[in-house]
Amino acid sequence: MRIHVRRTGGFAGFDRHAEIDTTGRDDAPQWHSVAEDALAAGRTEPPVGVPDGYCYQITVDGRTVYCADPRLTEEQRKLITWVLKEGA
Repeated sequence: MRIHVRRTGGFAGFDRHAEIDTTGRDDAPQWHSVAEDALAAGRTEPPVGVPDGYCYQITVDGRTVYCADPRLTEEQRKLITWVLKEGA
């Protein structure tokens, strides 16, 4: 599973993105579960965020959803944090 996260907005307006390929990872089932839950709660169109908040684009194996602060689900927040921390 290939997971890509793009974060835009924020106070400084920086664009940040990272990607993880879960193939061969021992923790792949955990990534898959969180990714599926994050996608299920996402929107097909970018939502209106709050001033200086972040907007996110999450793509998992070609399927893209959108979400924004402060209305992230626990699974979306977890997935975004993991990918931006570990991704390259």
